[in-house]
Amino acid sequence: MACMSPCVQASQDEVCRVVSTRSSLRGTLSGNKNRKPVKFSCVGRISSVETTSRNRNRGAVGIHASSARSSTVEREKSSTGKYGGSKIDPTGFLEQIGSTSDSASSKEYELSVKTFAQFLRNRYKVLKELREKIVDYDLSLLEFASGYEIFGLHRHFRHRIEFVEWAPGARFVSLIGDFNDWHHRRNAADRSQPDDFGVWRIPIDDKLREGQEEDPWYQDYNYLDDYDRGDENPDIDAILQKANDEYWERGEDEYMYGRPEQLESELFKVFFGSHESVDPYEKGSLDELERLKAKAEEVAESLQSTYRNDDLPPVDTIMNDDSSEDEFNIFVDPIWRKRILSKKPPIQYWKYIIKGRIAWQEKYVPGIPHGGRYRVYLHTKEGPVERLSAWSTYILQDPDGGRSSSIHWEPPPQEIFQWQHETPEKPKSLRIYECHVGISSKEPKISTFNEFTDNILPYIKESGYNAIQLFGIQEHCDYASAGYKVTGMFAVSSRFGKPEDFKRLVDVAHGLGLLVFLDVVHSYASPDTLNGLAAFDGGNDCYFHPGKRGHHKYWGTRMYNYNSYEVLRFLLSNLKWWVNEYHVDGFNFHSLASMLYTHNGFEKRTGGYDYFCNQYVDQDAQNYLILANEMLHTLNPNIITIAEDTTFYPGLCQPINKGGLGFDYAVSTQPAEMWAWLIRYGSDQHWIISQIVDTLTRQKSFGKMIAFTESHAQSITGGMSLSQALLSRSGLSSLDQRGIALLKIIRLVTFSLAGSAYMNFMGNEFGHPERVEFPRPGNKNSFAHACRQWDLINKNNPYSQLKTFDKALMELDNVFGILNKPSSEYVFVDDKNKVLGCTRGKLLFVLNFNSSCSYESLHIPVEEAGDYEMILDSDHQMFGGEGQLKGLPLSRMSSLERKNGTFQLELCLPSLSAQVYRLSRISKI
Repeated sequence: MACMSPCVQASQDEVCRVVSTRSSLRGTLSGNKNRKPVKFSCVGRISSVETTSRNRNRGAVGIHASSARSSTVEREKSSTGKYGGSKIDPTGFLEQIGSTSDSASSKEYELSVKTFAQFLRNRYKVLKELREKIVDYDLSLLEFASGYEIFGLHRHFRHRIEFVEWAPGARFVSLIGDFNDWHHRRNAADRSQPDDFGVWRIPIDDKLREGQEEDPWYQDYNYLDDYDRGDENPDIDAILQKANDEYWERGEDEYMYGRPEQLESELFKVFFGSHESVDPYEKGSLDELERLKAKAEEVAESLQSTYRNDDLPPVDTIMNDDSSEDEFNIFVDPIWRKRILSKKPPIQYWKYIIKGRIAWQEKYVPGIPHGGRYRVYLHTKEGPVERLSAWSTYILQDPDGGRSSSIHWEPPPQEIFQWQHETPEKPKSLRIYECHVGISSKEPKISTFNEFTDNILPYIKESGYNAIQLFGIQEHCDYASAGYKVTGMFAVSSRFGKPEDFKRLVDVAHGLGLLVFLDVVHSYASPDTLNGLAAFDGGNDCYFHPGKRGHHKYWGTRMYNYNSYEVLRFLLSNLKWWVNEYHVDGFNFHSLASMLYTHNGFEKRTGGYDYFCNQYVDQDAQNYLILANEMLHTLNPNIITIAEDTTFYPGLCQPINKGGLGFDYAVSTQPAEMWAWLIRYGSDQHWIISQIVDTLTRQKSFGKMIAFTESHAQSITGGMSLSQALLSRSGLSSLDQRGIALLKIIRLVTFSLAGSAYMNFMGNEFGHPERVEFPRPGNKNSFAHACRQWDLINKNNPYSQLKTFDKALMELDNVFGILNKPSSEYVFVDDKNKVLGCTRGKLLFVLNFNSSCSYESLHIPVEEAGDYEMILDSDHQMFGGEGQLKGLPLSRMSSLERKNGTFQLELCLPSLSAQVYRLSRISKI
């Protein structure tokens, strides 16, 4: 067979399999503080002929690498500019934020602002250096976040499986599982492992079936299609010859014919005779040696003219005298460089010789079959340990129930899920339904992905929501943690089903027009050493901070080391994995306070901005969040990121180029906390409406806020849902008319004033009467409260009526776009009569919080004169009200004369009720 040219071989390695190329370039892909980047420069034509073949190769590769790096830097700049703008101002958002409501003096406040501004500048400087490092080592941020294509267990196109794991503290690594009877010596990394970055590689060859012969070295397989071009047994020599003939021009074929090797052979013959080892000084005097040298130069010149075109200038690699060995400059003629880069790649010859899945199945048995169990065996300085791969995509508990194992998930093509629906367009306003798959059944059990898809998704769509937010999806060993003590970052929870089942859930949701958000936990990790990342490579604990800083002060969970280059790769790759593999549309970043501060957000806040830039602030964690938002919005401009931070760190939802963290929305927890406190510990007769309004609107300067009246956290173990709190206070067994009236006005005022998006936890839309309590030893592992009472809405009762009102709220936003309108600048508050009026867009909201007084003729100031048509009445009988406005006209006309700068609108407003009006006609004054 003809010898394959290095150019064609390199093309295969670079194009055929991205994973293979990345694996071979690990030194470039991995970060190292002490590693210096390669420097390139082009300075005219060098006419030396003494350059060795090796240097000539390095020069050519270097030119292409330099070009790739330059184009990558441009892409990075353009992507950053697209998301945050081209001009960077690290303190830009501070100009948009007014003073906070603290008691510090003005001078102290101004000083804290200056201190915070300097902190932002320093943070940006570190971020800029980190971005440059990523481009130097990994070409781009998106490439950096593609670790899941390298690490973990992957099928190689050369009939084998490759396992890659980062464990810098390990001394020995092997793979154990059913495939090798759990024997730790049969599939171990060789003695050259690990590499300089702590990465271990273990190949597991497929087993040749009896009677079959080994494949030639060039044979690749396509595991997805039954047949491919190689099954026709084409002539490999003819294909390679065609590739070489089409690519090389005259004078460029030195590599094909081995010109450097022939030159060396001829020179050897001149000096030493045929293939004999002879001392050159035995041939004669120094004069004879000079004669031989001259003859050698003649031979070299003859070979050069034969195998090299004079128009093709040479390329020299010249080492710097004052630099380390990995730094060098490449000098190249610009005309030659342009000529080489303009060449079209040769034909992709491997596409003609690759064989299909059937040929592979006939010849081999998989080294690790689909569904096979495996674990990582490591020798550490503390002794041998077994761990689950950090990059496991599916995890199952062992049959004996003792611990879990990673599962090699490689379903046959017919079982791979086929996506049917496109992602819905990004809505102008978000109405999010927060849910947990496991507790979504009406039965006391763990529900599944398929049950949720078939039963709950249509209900959510019918209820008027346009997005779902799922928590507890990532694999977690402790079900009682509600999914927040994650043990498998890349795996869906096997309690609910298989990876293909979750893909179906997302696909069906998209078909219904629902976006799918994932509640992702990157702020901490499970302390479980058997099934999680804790002490993964022994005492080195590569993923987390050492010592006390590596442990959450109150929860005992482990804290990621965001200053580690490989930890950043791991977390960013995790986000990209969920987007690419499962098509999720956004993320809610859980408990940011835990990662933003070394005190985990539990220290009392001081005045001014000092709290946000003192020694307890984790600058590395902030830079990670910036990179996460930048990467996600580059990957998908329509993706939605949500920050869950109880401290409301300044700049959460501000653009990155203005010094912000780049989130699209932030969760406003204050309204829900206020309503829970008011209902559980105070009487509605003593509520002060102006204080309620102040709490609802306090955080509007922080950007787009997601408001909710109650979340799963409030009704989880130890808490109560609002409905349950009302029942507990009144001593009733089910909601009465007063209770449902309160819940309706609480929702409406929160919906109209508190945020730019609205979220509701599963079941609370109809006033679920019980808390959520996951099975745990404290309740004897009972599922009694780990379910939802969906039967309550099947009859005409207060629960179904409250659900109808909730649907009317969603429809109100769907038709009039309330949530995407700017926050109300006009708010009328009457604390004495407990009346509130406000506008949002063209709608007027009027609420009566008074439980003992109805107003037959109440005058509400309005900014526009005209006809106001009532489009929603919380006292309507279909919503469980008394229907006191039945028979009255729906349209009201305001006064045409101003009084104290406003017009007057006369309304009839029953007690504990709310009304929404649309300005249907503006009067000309």
